[in-house]
Amino acid sequence: VVDARMTDGIKSSLFNALLKIDLYPYQKEGALFAVRAGRCLIGDDMGLGKTVQAIAAAELMAQLFQIGKVLIISPTSLKYQWKTEIEKFCDRTAQVVEGLNQRRREFYRSDSFYKLINYELVARDLDLIRGWSPDLIILDEAQRIKNWKTRTAKTVNELESTFALVLTGTPLENRIEELHSLMEFVDRHRLGPLYRFVHNHQVTDAAGKIVGYRDLEKVRHSLRGVMIRRKRDEVLKQLPARIDQNFLVPLTPQQQALHDEYREIVAKLVAKWRRYRFLCEADQRRMQIALAMMRMAADNTYLVDHTTVHGPKIEELEILLKELVVEGGEKAVVFSQWLRMTELIEDMLGRNGIGYVHLNGSVPSKNRGALMKRFKEESACKVFLSTDAGGVGLNLQSGSVVVNVDIPWNPAILEQRIGRVHRMGQDRTVRVLNFVSRASIEERILELLRFKKSLFAGVLDEDGGNVVMVGETGMEKFIQSVEEAVEPLSPADPELGRQERIEAAADEEAAEIRERAEDGLPVGAQAGVETDVGAAAVTAPGTRAGEGTKVETEAGAETLNSLLVSGAQFLMSLSKMIAQPTGVREDTDTGSGPTPLGDGVPSLQKVLQGVLGRDDATGKTYLKIPLPEAEAMSRIVSGLGQLLSGVIGTNRQR
Repeated sequence: VVDARMTDGIKSSLFNALLKIDLYPYQKEGALFAVRAGRCLIGDDMGLGKTVQAIAAAELMAQLFQIGKVLIISPTSLKYQWKTEIEKFCDRTAQVVEGLNQRRREFYRSDSFYKLINYELVARDLDLIRGWSPDLIILDEAQRIKNWKTRTAKTVNELESTFALVLTGTPLENRIEELHSLMEFVDRHRLGPLYRFVHNHQVTDAAGKIVGYRDLEKVRHSLRGVMIRRKRDEVLKQLPARIDQNFLVPLTPQQQALHDEYREIVAKLVAKWRRYRFLCEADQRRMQIALAMMRMAADNTYLVDHTTVHGPKIEELEILLKELVVEGGEKAVVFSQWLRMTELIEDMLGRNGIGYVHLNGSVPSKNRGALMKRFKEESACKVFLSTDAGGVGLNLQSGSVVVNVDIPWNPAILEQRIGRVHRMGQDRTVRVLNFVSRASIEERILELLRFKKSLFAGVLDEDGGNVVMVGETGMEKFIQSVEEAVEPLSPADPELGRQERIEAAADEEAAEIRERAEDGLPVGAQAGVETDVGAAAVTAPGTRAGEGTKVETEAGAETLNSLLVSGAQFLMSLSKMIAQPTGVREDTDTGSGPTPLGDGVPSLQKVLQGVLGRDDATGKTYLKIPLPEAEAMSRIVSGLGQLLSGVIGTNRQR
């Protein structure tokens, strides 16, 4: 049907009055590809107009296949953006589905060509969507289903429609399995079962760890019929230049002290991983918090302690905006991951009389269009200030300067920010200015993410390599990245905080106990005073027993020493739990950054909830302590048996 009605391809007359705007040739190719495939993925670079291609494809399907129901699933912040674009490009009706259950039922019963929902509603409205029975489903920012294990991915894959269109500028961010998850919705048979797909393309070392991916050309070949991807430099030669520049700013002494305090916590946890090859969930969470604190301190001390304001980024940004915005007449889009940082910037803009709008997660999605309109149309509105809530789906071409006050971990998020300005409709050179704190974790973030970019290129780009090596994976890879991020930095401030002082004292005490035990010396409260353990005291292995009161065997002494060291380590860990901050809450606008609370619930209570249990029969409380491996436990029990035998033998001699 398609070839019969569109024999001239992208020059077909059907494109002449398809939308209210003229499409670029590559956009026509994308829409035609989607119609011919029926179900496909458009993975164009950000800013190339995937939205208009999807709308054009829907219009072609309406004319060729008489479809009449299109469901668009997007992040919450983009639902009204889609409604605006639909009304701009065509005359179809579009209904945003929201509100309570009964209200949403009415929306599904209403007569509209497009219905717009967010990903979170799919699970709740699954039966309603099935009852409405859409002909075409469009997934926008489809990386939301890249992890097939999530509830969102599973429920989206339960949806049924004749036609499907998946839109994402980042089909792959970390692992090749993400691409498989996306293709499960498009064509579940295209790449075969996940276990076989991974087995055929992963490279493992002798220990079975994934160290790379191979035969990527086969993956690209398998996707040619269902995925189309164009890069910006291939299709938009007329797009103005983009200039990237990094501004290195120094840390103040106050920033450095906070930054290095949390760096020490990270370093100790890394050392713990290297020693035991294991971090409990609490330790992993603690490491994430410490890393986030380092990044916050690199911005401003206010983000950490909520009282002091130390950090040169605000002053540097003020100078920059005065030059480019006030004197130069440009418009700037300023991004920060941290909501509190945008509040400091907001105060600075107010002091200088610079007009701005502020977008963050608390702004309802239906009000965001008004912010974009004001930034675009009002000459006095010079700055669009945003958290990463504005890094997706917004069209901000009226700006020509992008300022990243801080650098995100994920390069895709950074490109999403820039893609809001450097995109279709931009007619000026775009300047991208990144503020990076010198001698901080920020200096290393982009360098650590090079692998993600190489994997992205290797699988999806025609000119990508056929093999990408990834090194160690999982926790080992993460720890390696963390080590690289913190090792080159300046040493910690010698004046440790309360928590660090407690930890340092505990570490010193444990080290002293360990050294004395290894040397066969007494491990009592005072040096030179022997400590009774039952009826036996410990002497150095190989020494002669005194009056039958000391254990002679080297194995027994070694076992007891090991037990004493383990006990000291347990007490040290307990002291560290007591020293935890009083609470933690999320501070980033996207829920990815924790900060301490001054008035939160003591973290010790939360920690103890995980290690305390209650006997249902007696009602008594007991302490749950993880046991070591079976082999180690066997040695301990055997050692205790030897010790008890020695004690009993000594008592009998008496």
